[in-house]
Amino acid sequence: MVEIPKYRSLLFLDAMDKESGGLNVIIETPKGSRNKFKYTPALDIFKLDSTLQAGASFPFDFGFIPSTLGEDGDPLDILVLMDQSVYTGCLVPARLIGVIEAKQMEKKGKFERNDRLIGVFAKSHAYNDIKSLQQLNKNVLEEIQFFFETYNRYKGREFKPLGQYGPKQAMKLVRQGIKTFNEKYI
Repeated sequence: MVEIPKYRSLLFLDAMDKESGGLNVIIETPKGSRNKFKYTPALDIFKLDSTLQAGASFPFDFGFIPSTLGEDGDPLDILVLMDQSVYTGCLVPARLIGVIEAKQMEKKGKFERNDRLIGVFAKSHAYNDIKSLQQLNKNVLEEIQFFFETYNRYKGREFKPLGQYGPKQAMKLVRQGIKTFNEKYI
């Protein structure tokens, strides 16, 4: 008999899948969407947060890793590359391939870290052989970085990439995010 845990919130799902050792990711905004959705824990729903300017859309599915917290106080963000986009709220098993470490200037003029983790769907056909950010086509990586720069500029913020790193550095950030989450909530 399978024990069903008491439901709390999507934020409290395990960050790591116990069977595969990969990441659990909750998709907030699907690839191709102009609408930016954000999970609202107090209501346990996804809220329409904003709409991108005409001609702009999310280049890949965008979401968060549950049971993590970044320096900005939100769960760690992750962009997931996969064969077909999924719907808002979908739990996606993913494999980390790297991170674009970045700082972001908020409207108050203060910079804070807001790294962008990059992963692939664990059972992807198209990205099955991609194990590191450096294996991605250079143009794809440039498009991802350009999207985050443009998206933040539209929001009145500055996004400054600090570097691109592989899965080991990305996993360090995830482990730190899990530790920060546990210190605050567990």
